[in-house]
Amino acid sequence: MPIATFSLAALDCPDPHALVSFYQSLVGGEVKRESESSEWVRLETPTGSDIGFQRDENYQPPNWPDGRSQQAHLDFDVSDLDQAETEALAIGATKAAIQPSPEEWRVFLDPAGHPFCLCKV
Repeated sequence: MPIATFSLAALDCPDPHALVSFYQSLVGGEVKRESESSEWVRLETPTGSDIGFQRDENYQPPNWPDGRSQQAHLDFDVSDLDQAETEALAIGATKAAIQPSPEEWRVFLDPAGHPFCLCKV
């Protein structure tokens, strides 16, 4: 019997509303459970793998691979890497300089600097 049920992955960021908009454009879903103070926003994704965004005034993005570790990263499955890359860049992603396996997966940074991968399925 498990102790708990997975609920979501949460990302610290300077602007939860801007970051939830980016991820909503990337994966779809609905914005839910917004706190009255606007310090917390939740994206309920179509797959049920929700993402939370919480304001951190002292947020420092990872400097992967040159310094601070990735801290964490998110993976997203896509059927066409080239098309997904074009669309991710159009909504504000930045392609990482290091691409360990670009034919299988590609590394990007969201607008707050969190790394994420688009993975070919």
